[in-house]
Amino acid sequence: MSAARRLRAGLKGWGGVGAMGAACALTAVFTLLPLRDAPLVEGGAASGGQGPTRVTYAKADDCEDADAWKQSLEPSSDESGTTIADIKKKGYLTVGVDQNSYRWGYRDPNSESDKAELEGFDIDLAHRIADEIVGGDSTHNIRFKAVPTNQRIPAIQSGQVDMVVRTMTISCKRLEEVAFSAPYFTTGQQVLAPRSSTIDGYDSLAKTKICTASGSTALETLRDDQKKGDLPSSADISTTVPNQLDCLVRLQLGEVDAVVTDGALAASQAAQDPTVDLKGDPFTTEYYGVAMKKDAEDLVRRVNQVLEDYRDSGWQQSYDKWLAPTLGEDAAKSRPPTPDYR
Repeated sequence: MSAARRLRAGLKGWGGVGAMGAACALTAVFTLLPLRDAPLVEGGAASGGQGPTRVTYAKADDCEDADAWKQSLEPSSDESGTTIADIKKKGYLTVGVDQNSYRWGYRDPNSESDKAELEGFDIDLAHRIADEIVGGDSTHNIRFKAVPTNQRIPAIQSGQVDMVVRTMTISCKRLEEVAFSAPYFTTGQQVLAPRSSTIDGYDSLAKTKICTASGSTALETLRDDQKKGDLPSSADISTTVPNQLDCLVRLQLGEVDAVVTDGALAASQAAQDPTVDLKGDPFTTEYYGVAMKKDAEDLVRRVNQVLEDYRDSGWQQSYDKWLAPTLGEDAAKSRPPTPDYR
């Protein structure tokens, strides 16, 4: 029996500090090196509440906050551009993903496969893009690279990945550094805290210690809200981590009182650990997009064409398989808006 399988055999579930530690150990089996040298892995196979109450995006001179998701290019099936030509020449798409986000991009510790292949909602979309652009065998037309939350943009800019499909919110600030596809998912920031906590939502975070991922829109929102006075100055937002899942571990260890992250991710983390729960309604509206280099216009347009087809055939099936157990059977609130290209 391989070391990976022995480790998986000892995992009976995802809840609790012990299980999370084992899950982190499983991750270490596959990725011990920095992003630049991380091994490439061949591709294989409910929040509750009444909905968001406001839309928040980072500022940029050429971008209206509420319209950041409308900044993508018109879709096209044309594959004559240099970016796509380079991808086809090498024979595979390199995609930055998460391998620690339950039901989004993760390695199932209870998998019967020795490879413990990546799976989840984002992984399904990445495979669909590779199948449409590269074609051929789906086990060879894609390479996944695990990218920490705070390294998503550097990985794109340095050319280590062709794109990032990793629960990445489209924001004005990020649009200054990378290009985005049209949205493929709708979510909003939400609070995650122990079930026993007196915290009951975003408005009750005074005198608490909060964890966020560095480079996340959650951290940007907290900082902006403290400057505006919408979040009490007594809320300690100094705890940041490279990967969002690390916040859950901090919460389990009692090192922080709450986690602020996308509600879609928070719901999956609550499913991993029944001792924590979502508190209150989402307090922003955000949209996930596929991130690419700013000058890769041909790739952006082609991905948008893939998304046009995926919304009609593929998106709902992937939602039902991966996210319905945590976000609920009704996918309407998670569906992306009708594209409005610039």
